[in-house]
Amino acid sequence: MRLTRALSATVLLLGLAAAPAAAGPSPSASPSDDGGAPTEAGTSFRTAAEIEQGQRATANGSAGDYLYWSFPADAGQRPTVRATVELPETHEAQTWRIDVYDGLRRRQACQWGAENRTAAADASTLRLACVLRTVRAWSEPWANDPLPGTYYVRLTAVNLPTSDLGVPVGTEVRVDSKDIGGAAAVDGSLAEPLVPGVAVSSGKDDGEDGEERGAVLSAIEPEDGWSSGWWSDRWVWTGVGAVLAALAGIGGYALTRGSGRPSRVPPTA
Repeated sequence: MRLTRALSATVLLLGLAAAPAAAGPSPSASPSDDGGAPTEAGTSFRTAAEIEQGQRATANGSAGDYLYWSFPADAGQRPTVRATVELPETHEAQTWRIDVYDGLRRRQACQWGAENRTAAADASTLRLACVLRTVRAWSEPWANDPLPGTYYVRLTAVNLPTSDLGVPVGTEVRVDSKDIGGAAAVDGSLAEPLVPGVAVSSGKDDGEDGEERGAVLSAIEPEDGWSSGWWSDRWVWTGVGAVLAALAGIGGYALTRGSGRPSRVPPTA
């Protein structure tokens, strides 16, 4: 009977430990309405068009231009950037490239994906993709790990023939993320996400006149806000492991305790 009660209590604790994982919000962006997505692209890092994850941004440009977009990525996310280029009916073979930079404007290598492709002379559409590494909440100063903050997408054609310079093209960019969860958790977090203007904005506390300067702070952020860096599903699995260890201890005790105390009544002659 005692063993049955212990098992029931253990199952109840296990269910309570797993509940936060199901109820907690996911930092991954869900597809949103494209009505507010930008229809123009920037021409530099400072003028990059801001998009949310899950939005489909479009822009018209000319072959040879640099087109820039920016999006937020939080710790535990693995962003995937996809770009589509609509080419004119008549053109030479063109090579297009997509590059992704983090909040420190360091180029981030793609884990996989066609980040550099060449369109044949008869091709009307070219598709590019870049799957980044998982964003970490904290990193060593010497490392080039992707960190939470604003990321920049640059789309451009390289080594264009002279006859194709300036021809009109249509572009489409979309960013989605996969939530990696506790597998990517680290012991630490940034004081602030790497977004444009965050250093100037934090200067307000020092008595600086930062009311106008604070306006340059990036307005984009993940749908559920920036994570605090301390919570991950590692806590859930730690709790589950503790419950299983307690269950193993109770089971071992039940199997080895014997039948109880020996009888105090002396045996009859």
